[in-house]
Amino acid sequence: MAHNAFLLAIDPNDSSRDVIYARVSGLRLRVFCIDTDPFHPDESEIQLYGKVGGEMYAFESIDISSDGTGQVVEAIQWYSHYIGRPEMSISVDDPRPLKNIAI
Repeated sequence: MAHNAFLLAIDPNDSSRDVIYARVSGLRLRVFCIDTDPFHPDESEIQLYGKVGGEMYAFESIDISSDGTGQVVEAIQWYSHYIGRPEMSISVDDPRPLKNIAI
């Protein structure tokens, strides 16, 4: 089994957005700083959220296949170390106020 190496790329649709890319599996995740960037989850993709200090992030898959889902958390952990914030907590729940309240 090959070890996955992660790279950081620029989103071709938005030059200010990072994309985490796994070389072996081809997994791709868009990174949103949801404190400052608008983020509207795509129902056909996987979203996970990160929180560290006062910063909140959303990570959304790009055209994910079922065999790529296992590496999503690993990719986010790599990113948190890359940006120097290894203590980032990862959750399936959107940390923004009022986003998880059922009406």
